[in-house]
Amino acid sequence: MKTIYHCLVLSGLLLSSGKLAAQSPEKFIDKSNMNTKVKPGDDFAEYANGTWVKNNPIPAKETRWGSFNQLRDFNINAVKTILEEVKLNQKSYPAGSIEKRVADFYTAAMDSLAIEKLGYTPIKADLDQVNALSSKKEVLDALAQFRVSGIGSPLFGFGVGQDRKNVEKMVPQLAQGGTTLPDRDFYLKSDMRSAKVQEVYKNYIKTLFELVGNPADLAKANSDIVFGLEKQLANAQMSRVEMRDPYKTYNKFTWDEFQQKTNEIDWTAFFAQLNVPKQDSILVSAPKFFEEVNRMVKETPINQWKVYLQWSILKGAAPNLSSPFVKANFSFNQLLTGQKVQTPRWQRMSSLTDGTIGELLGQLYVKNYFKPEAKERMKVLIENLRKAFEIRIQKLDWMSDVTKQKALDKLHAFTPKIGYPDKWRNYDGLEISGDHYFQNLRNASAWSFKENVSQVGKKVDRSRWGMTPPTVNAYYSPVMNEIVFPAGILQFPFFDPKADDAVNYGGIGAVIGHEMSHGFDDSGSKYDKDGTLRNWWTDDDLNKFKAKTALLGAQFDAYTILDTIHVNGKLTMGENIGDLGGLNMAYEAFKLTEQGKSKKKIDGFTPDQRFFLSWAQVWRGTTLPETAAQLIITDPHSPNQYRTIGAPVNMDAWYEAFKIKPGDKLYKKPEDRIKIW
Repeated sequence: MKTIYHCLVLSGLLLSSGKLAAQSPEKFIDKSNMNTKVKPGDDFAEYANGTWVKNNPIPAKETRWGSFNQLRDFNINAVKTILEEVKLNQKSYPAGSIEKRVADFYTAAMDSLAIEKLGYTPIKADLDQVNALSSKKEVLDALAQFRVSGIGSPLFGFGVGQDRKNVEKMVPQLAQGGTTLPDRDFYLKSDMRSAKVQEVYKNYIKTLFELVGNPADLAKANSDIVFGLEKQLANAQMSRVEMRDPYKTYNKFTWDEFQQKTNEIDWTAFFAQLNVPKQDSILVSAPKFFEEVNRMVKETPINQWKVYLQWSILKGAAPNLSSPFVKANFSFNQLLTGQKVQTPRWQRMSSLTDGTIGELLGQLYVKNYFKPEAKERMKVLIENLRKAFEIRIQKLDWMSDVTKQKALDKLHAFTPKIGYPDKWRNYDGLEISGDHYFQNLRNASAWSFKENVSQVGKKVDRSRWGMTPPTVNAYYSPVMNEIVFPAGILQFPFFDPKADDAVNYGGIGAVIGHEMSHGFDDSGSKYDKDGTLRNWWTDDDLNKFKAKTALLGAQFDAYTILDTIHVNGKLTMGENIGDLGGLNMAYEAFKLTEQGKSKKKIDGFTPDQRFFLSWAQVWRGTTLPETAAQLIITDPHSPNQYRTIGAPVNMDAWYEAFKIKPGDKLYKKPEDRIKIW
């Protein structure tokens, strides 16, 4: 379990020396992608990206399409090139080599004929074993064995992670879980969309039970049992907004205290089966949730728990069994996302390879598709952004000198990671076969669990990464106080060695600034320079900060999608602060460059215009209505069109660059423009 704030930062073309080497675009800011008939002050997203969006509809296999998706598509093809090459030469690699292990995993994953022949055989023994359970103790034992054997994590979440108030210590942690739908609201709300999701979900449960041989009436009864239990769990869960508060989710109990509070579960036996030595204390993110679990364990009949455990097996396995299961799984996801056709198997299996053995695949990826000079350039950019942030902190008119010094201490303590790990995980002990796809997945899941559990009591390994090198993304970790940029994001439109500074600072510069700002958003700001959950603010400064964030929340609350659905300003607060702070400090750093100090136009645009247009083209794109409606509930990031405008409308420089005047739809009075970092 990692405490990581992921930024949905979106990607560009690969800096590659490999076969799929991408070319820099002819124009980094291409006017043909813009709709210049619209005033930038009325709709900056349409002005900057309107023609591109019009000419680039969402492909049938996608749920969204924009700069990120387009370039992620390029990236997965780069991964495919590596995988197809090692698959072709599979027999020539020595046993145990990186190439051989990656080739075996991908080869087994692509052997659809073997997978079809097996049907649901890979999970039949598991289903039979659950069916034979005859006591509450055996049911509780299964909760542990599912995790150890790689089957799944039913009922609640468990993992080993850093103690947020003692960050050098790795401790067992329990979290709410046990549900299948994307958010608890889908179980609890009765609006038309939620009711439709519930109906289709129940039918999906019924279908999977039928596919493993249950008659229709029993499958229907099982569906009702599963949904009923999951609804009880959903009702006990904390909301996503509540879960953003690290103090609310930090609840330390002594072993005896927690055992007494949840006395229906023998936690000593549970942890012994996980090979976790008994601890003095345990961290629990949602105590009330576990009190409800305790009540359910006491009051729910064993036969219902058996159905629930069988469902846990079925839902985890369905995407990886024969085509009837895969089709049923896709049909269910279609309702949630609106996706028209199934993603091609090669793409799904390429992504799965990255997600399962990403630091084996990653070693091949960086060798073929990452230039060392990109890493060196990023180091310079990061230090430039750090300097810019320092300048901005020192100039803040709302923060006392005492708190400013603490903020600067934290900023100076940031650890950047760029491209790929200095120390690779080689998955020692993980068995991978070229013939057994499903078993490979089970082995990998069991290996990952065992490796995580083995961290108890060990010194925190600060060399670890929370993302793989091909990932088109970035993140900030508050407990590590680190900013991380995988190789996959060091691509146009974020970064290009041939691009002018305006483009690079409006792209990757704003990304760097965004991740730095996460250390100072409404949640990250609760951690100090060492990554410890500890207040470093004066009361007065903290109250001023909260007042400013409330204004930003209100700004985003006013935005809507699909005509009536409002953005949740509290859920998206961290990302919105990240965007506002990140773009401001990127602009500050840009103005220190030679181009930033000039007025020289390129392709008809001033340096400042190019900076903001670079920011805007990162967020261009469209989303299917079904996906958009789901993301409003589940995604801590605001919709792209509002990320495009949300920060610029608060920046004086944007108004000056595009001559935004009173009367323009996006115009905000100078005194109403929100300035935080």
